[in-house]
Amino acid sequence: MPSRTKVPLPMEDHSVYSNPLIARYASPAMAELWGNQRRFSTWRRLWIALAEAEKELGLPITDEQLAEMRDHESNIDFSLAATYERRFRHDVMAHVHTFGDVAPKARPIIHLGATSCYVTDNTDLIQMREGLDLLSEGLVRVIRHLSDFARQYRDLPTLGFTHFQAAQLTTVGKRACLWLQDLLLDLEEVTARREWLPFRGVKGTTGTQATFLSLFKGDHQKVRELDRRVAKKLGFRRSIPVTGQTYTRKIDSVVLDVLSGISQTAHKLATDLRLLSHRKEVEEPFEKEQIGSSAMAYKRNPMRSERICGLARFVMSLGANTEQTAAVQWLERTLDDSANRRLVIPQAFLATDAILVLLANVTKGLVVYPKVIATAVASELPFMATEEILMAGVEKGKDRQDLHERIRQHSVAAGEQVKREGKHNDLIDRLKKDAAFQGIDLELVMDARRFVGRAPEQVDEFLAEEIEPALAKHKNVSAESAEIKV
Repeated sequence: MPSRTKVPLPMEDHSVYSNPLIARYASPAMAELWGNQRRFSTWRRLWIALAEAEKELGLPITDEQLAEMRDHESNIDFSLAATYERRFRHDVMAHVHTFGDVAPKARPIIHLGATSCYVTDNTDLIQMREGLDLLSEGLVRVIRHLSDFARQYRDLPTLGFTHFQAAQLTTVGKRACLWLQDLLLDLEEVTARREWLPFRGVKGTTGTQATFLSLFKGDHQKVRELDRRVAKKLGFRRSIPVTGQTYTRKIDSVVLDVLSGISQTAHKLATDLRLLSHRKEVEEPFEKEQIGSSAMAYKRNPMRSERICGLARFVMSLGANTEQTAAVQWLERTLDDSANRRLVIPQAFLATDAILVLLANVTKGLVVYPKVIATAVASELPFMATEEILMAGVEKGKDRQDLHERIRQHSVAAGEQVKREGKHNDLIDRLKKDAAFQGIDLELVMDARRFVGRAPEQVDEFLAEEIEPALAKHKNVSAESAEIKV
């Protein structure tokens, strides 16, 4: 599992490009996961696991060789590896030699029977699995914050919107449950894909395991057992049954679909907050000395929500990249995926992690303005209440058609006053002056809580039946999230 401690990053060289996903956005844990130390020490773990399993199945590998390899799993001489790579133009062989230099007795059996993709592909899968673990934790934190928020505002009436036009009332808490529903789907998908993710395993140069069959003198069962044992040593329940030299790149596409799904949810949530911020109803947290604009000192721009949207679009675009890579692989392997995947996969995880760090910060500190919300409700509620008023009049024995026509005429007049003159909605005042509506308690009809339907109960039920059981499965996830850097 990736370390949750803060990892000191290398000193920045201001003369060269600095990846903002590392410098500005992603958490230290996710940055460490995709760093060279983690990647190349995982290569060594894989070489150790392969040698252990080969020894267990009868190959002449000594305990001394294994001990020497284990002693040097993490102390990697990156300068020496770079020197070897300049000579060989081959990163895997550079690290084989670097490992062999510190484990000379093991040198003859390092990488025995394997192809480069044994370490590169299996490491990618290990890192993706651990990356999904980190994203799962990030989702849990956001869900916790939003569930607390939904519970707090379960029954606060607010305007619902369709087409961004005022519609029937909902509650602030019920709207938060719309966001929670999508986040819960993402958490379920991350969990499912994490459990599904297979190991590439021990398959050889074109996936036929020919070299391993030769090493084990034609013993097919030992070759199969070697594949099973190495997968188990690295914590995988299974290896993908067949490969070429690489595992099918559709796996990358499937995993990136999950990250894209998180990004879709985040983009929708953050966009809603941007719209609500414009209406001055709900805002993301704004710090005491935070500056909203370099020119307009009064502004409180929803900059974190905007950043979430920007990062989300980036992640969603990377999904299409992995789809194309999966589509253009030739026969048992081609190398045009290599440079591409070195960019796409780590950056997709780093950017998705950054999104969840921001979401955790935003959802933990959401600011609600009930009086602004109430004013907005009051401006639209008279129109929404007309059907209730109509039914109340009928109960009093009045003529429905007559009341309907009167309400229509008064509504048109009130609407004109609002739109053309910028005045408040005085429909209720007009109805009070109309004798046809005498005897109808218009103030009672205008209670906003009458128009939210089962929204508060839906919040209670959803949190109790869906969210709380999901969070109970992740109760060990730390409440502490990485700090946002900017």
